[in-house]
Amino acid sequence: MNTPAITLTQINKLAIPALIAGVSEPILSLTDAAIIGNMEENATVSLAAVGIVTTFLSMLIWVLGQTRSAISSIVSQYLGANKLEEVKNLPAQAIFIITSLSLVIIVTTFPFAESIFKLYNASGEILAYSVDYYRIRVFGFPFTLFTIAVFGTFRGLQNTYYPMLIAIVGASSNIVFDFILVYGIDGLIPAMHIKGAAYASVLAQVLMAVISAFYILKKTDIPIIAKLPFNPEIKRFTLMILNLFVRTIALNLALYFATSFATKYGENYIAAYTVAINLWFLGAFLIDGYASAGNILSGKLLGAKAYETLIDLSNKLIKYGIIVGIIIAIIGSIFYYPIGNIFSNDEEVLNEFYKVFWIILAMQPLCALAFIFDGVFKGLGKMKYLRNVLLFSTLIVFIPVVLYTDYLDLKLYGIFIAFTLWIIARGLPLIIKFRKTFKSLAQNT
Repeated sequence: MNTPAITLTQINKLAIPALIAGVSEPILSLTDAAIIGNMEENATVSLAAVGIVTTFLSMLIWVLGQTRSAISSIVSQYLGANKLEEVKNLPAQAIFIITSLSLVIIVTTFPFAESIFKLYNASGEILAYSVDYYRIRVFGFPFTLFTIAVFGTFRGLQNTYYPMLIAIVGASSNIVFDFILVYGIDGLIPAMHIKGAAYASVLAQVLMAVISAFYILKKTDIPIIAKLPFNPEIKRFTLMILNLFVRTIALNLALYFATSFATKYGENYIAAYTVAINLWFLGAFLIDGYASAGNILSGKLLGAKAYETLIDLSNKLIKYGIIVGIIIAIIGSIFYYPIGNIFSNDEEVLNEFYKVFWIILAMQPLCALAFIFDGVFKGLGKMKYLRNVLLFSTLIVFIPVVLYTDYLDLKLYGIFIAFTLWIIARGLPLIIKFRKTFKSLAQNT
């Protein structure tokens, strides 16, 4: 089928709003880290606790938040095939399933928060602060998943503009709430320190969910109230989620090992790791704008069977993604030391952070390739292959490397060396598989 080539303008129209929307979650965590890290009272311990809880919450969000990719993939493929009407009721059913699961997770993790964070080697004050922070932040979980599912629906409809607006409001409100609740307002609101940061995040998540519901109802004819019978595509949706679930468990197993080792090395190391890993997440989400464009457009092109255009899209995304990765690395290098001072005023923490920040910057172009093709494969619905690649890169590459570097006592160096090799092991197989599959399909059509 002849389909016009995808232009840079088309890609940027999707990628730039998606990029802005994508940074909302890491900005929530980075805002907490920056404000907490500069408190006068127990700043380093509090920062360490935020790092541990953020890792665990990220695991939960990434596991169940895969709804976005599954919804986007199916909706975009039906849109490309001009059969959108057949899946209009799917997003509401997916939202109902995923938010119901989130309530189950709250009930099952809330009473055992202390035991959970002991698994991350947290103890003493760090453990107590982790429990306090988590038992507040977890109540924002269902609202976050609702918002993520709405974002997936808009992506499937080739629209990243409204998710961008929602994310801007969420991130901005979180900053305002953070300042008010962490530091307090004399005579009006007492300073709540780390608990205030948790309340701020929950309020921002609720606000984003409300605005998401408004936009999906006002700007589309997609319902948000689930009705029976289930859409026939719910089976494929469920299989996608299960494969992505296993994949995300593998991903978070890597994060668990990294956080656990950083905590074992001491509070200065886990505090430095918290800053470093959140900045790595921010870089990942910045690159995710182009990964999102790949996700959105690849699903539509697959539905239209436009294989040559799909290959052309991948070539453009590789080029643009690497450029973005290099730009991020250059900006990080220019502001190398000021960036650290934003998040902590503890010299020992900053010393450990500065030792490894260069590794995070150097791996940004590699991250670009891995994340972009990750997005493309999600758009194509190839969740099983994504699952297998993550299992390989985590179990065969990351864990053996991080165990060996721990044995060598490389501390944070070892953790981020393992992450670099992990990223390479994630990206390279996807590029090879994509080109082999779609070059063959293009030649036979």
